[in-house]
Amino acid sequence: MNNENKVKLFLVDDDTMYLKLLEIEFLQYADYTLETYATGEICIKNLSHEPDLIILDYLLNSVDKYAMNGIQTLDKIKAINPGIPVVMLSSQDKIEVAINCMHHKAFDYIVKSETAFLRLQKVIATIINTRKLETALEWYMEKM
Repeated sequence: MNNENKVKLFLVDDDTMYLKLLEIEFLQYADYTLETYATGEICIKNLSHEPDLIILDYLLNSVDKYAMNGIQTLDKIKAINPGIPVVMLSSQDKIEVAINCMHHKAFDYIVKSETAFLRLQKVIATIINTRKLETALEWYMEKM
């Protein structure tokens, strides 16, 4: 598969071990290119790399207590490019946190658990398939 057909993922998490686990998980699949970031600020600076999808940690302040949290980063991403799907990832399993993320236009909210990687794969597949359908529909409408 060439780079043009690969899905570009941004993985953003301040937990270096979890970020490495995410990276290892996605590198198993040939259809992804990855960029990893430890802070929301660095992610924002690199949005010009045009990610297809961002997986973003909710807290993001263990390395730098003054760093933007996940919601602040999500809001900035959506202000710059509202079309980028952002999946929030957190160890918090409170429904209020998930609802708050959805109010801030996250595509989905996934709790870091033993099933998180499987859920991420399913959400990413849904996003990719939806985009393919939208592209096909646009092509069809142009031809009519």
